[in-house]
Amino acid sequence: MLLNLHVKNLALIDEADVNLGEGLNILTGETGAGKSILIDAVNMALGVKTSRGLLRENGEPAGVELLFGVSGQEKEEALGVLGVTPEEDGSVLIARRISHGKSVCRINDETVTVSRLRAVTALLIDIHGQHEHQSLLHKAKHLEILDSYARVREQGVRERLSEAYRTLTGAEKELASYEMGEEERIREMDFLSYEIGELIQAELKDGEIEELELRHRQMVNGGRILEGLGRAMEYAGSETGAGDLLSRAVRELSEAAHYDDGLSELLSQAEEAEGLVNDLGRALSDYASGLEFDDRELSLLESRLDLLHGLQAKYGETYGEMTEALESRRERLETLQDFRERKQAAREAYETAREEAYGLAKELSRIRKEEAAKLTDAVREALVDLNFLEVRFSVEFAELSGISANGIDEIEFLLSTNPGEPLKPLSQVASGGELSRIMLAIKAVLADSDDIPTLIFDEIDAGISGRTAQRVSEKLNDIGRSHQVICITHLPQIAAMADCHYKIEKTVRGGRTVTEVTRLKDDEEIEELGRLLGGAAITEAVKKNAREMKELAKNRKQFS
Repeated sequence: MLLNLHVKNLALIDEADVNLGEGLNILTGETGAGKSILIDAVNMALGVKTSRGLLRENGEPAGVELLFGVSGQEKEEALGVLGVTPEEDGSVLIARRISHGKSVCRINDETVTVSRLRAVTALLIDIHGQHEHQSLLHKAKHLEILDSYARVREQGVRERLSEAYRTLTGAEKELASYEMGEEERIREMDFLSYEIGELIQAELKDGEIEELELRHRQMVNGGRILEGLGRAMEYAGSETGAGDLLSRAVRELSEAAHYDDGLSELLSQAEEAEGLVNDLGRALSDYASGLEFDDRELSLLESRLDLLHGLQAKYGETYGEMTEALESRRERLETLQDFRERKQAAREAYETAREEAYGLAKELSRIRKEEAAKLTDAVREALVDLNFLEVRFSVEFAELSGISANGIDEIEFLLSTNPGEPLKPLSQVASGGELSRIMLAIKAVLADSDDIPTLIFDEIDAGISGRTAQRVSEKLNDIGRSHQVICITHLPQIAAMADCHYKIEKTVRGGRTVTEVTRLKDDEEIEELGRLLGGAAITEAVKKNAREMKELAKNRKQFS
């Protein structure tokens, strides 16, 4: 569950720290107080793109932190797959900071990508807002909901179907590679034979190019090399060179050492230097005598390099790349030589893979239809609880023309809210307020199978009041028995059902308007309920009504 929400420098919020509780957490406040900013802050922490309007004009960095408490081995294992290990106390800290257009995401102080952040938070929290209940107008969302409801029964089949579909697409690609005419096949074989012959005839050797390039550089610079060697030998070994001068130094030091024992070490160093210079002179002479620069050899060498460089341009820069090119062309030529047999084998493999994948897709469809019948009854009951008194709900199946990794099904939710009216797609019969209640009904049904611990509802009370609002509050309370629920509302019927109630209000501090969030105590809850009930004038009668509403909510909780 979400233990703490910390927001800093976001829109009107200088800094807010909200400790959340179990069950139903309610947030209320005047219109424009900043309730939506908290939802925007949570979305920001979940990796959603942040509107520029939420960031401070003075360039102050905006930051949001979500502290979750994680329990249960299954949830810990799911996080572990994504490389996240809860702290010793079971906590996971999600943080996102935006400064000067740059975003930094962290999980337990480890910097992560936005995509990884989204994958991790999807296991911990689900936000239901106006955008999501509008998504009910799209059929793709309907299949997603059904699969979520049936995930336990579907899981094994879906995994096998996913693997079978990968095999099928691979077999399909392999078969497509044989789609060519006889003339095209012969033309490609001739070209491959030419390239193979060219590579074989070249008699490639590992390291040859590097060795020849070194020799070529030596030969084309032969004059400069010999000139340098000659001068070096002159400096090292001539009568005026270093060798002769060192010999004189040794003689002088040897004479002086007869009279001063302290020169023995210096004499030894001079003798050693003389030997090194003499060795250098001989080595230079030997190296120079071994050099040969033959014009015919240079011509042959350049011809060989031209050939190898041409092969490099066609088949790869390195010896390894060129030998791989040779092997791949041999394999392709062999395939084309046995074209008919291989094409038939590829076709048989494709048909086998298609039969396997289609069989699994049919099995998945069968499970979906069985689970859809259960989902239909459960959603209809939940809709009745939400004051859809004469409602009918159905799931309509259609088979796609082709198979995908998700099977062969296309489904659509159908609804009728009045007696005598036929079932129709949601987009034709449901208003915005009704869509929010339909989604709430679906969330309530999914709650038993959904392992996401925290649910946030925003604008769930759009377009409702009176008895319907009371039914919505009861349904939120039901979900809150197995999940942590966070709900922003302006309706007293929903607010009265709170396990934890928070007030969001604007204040002026330091000449600047800011938003603050406060957890309400018992008397403060009554005061806030009174405001929701009576507006600006909170009379004793209004407060009495608020107390009665809160007491009724407590009784409902005790017997639910």
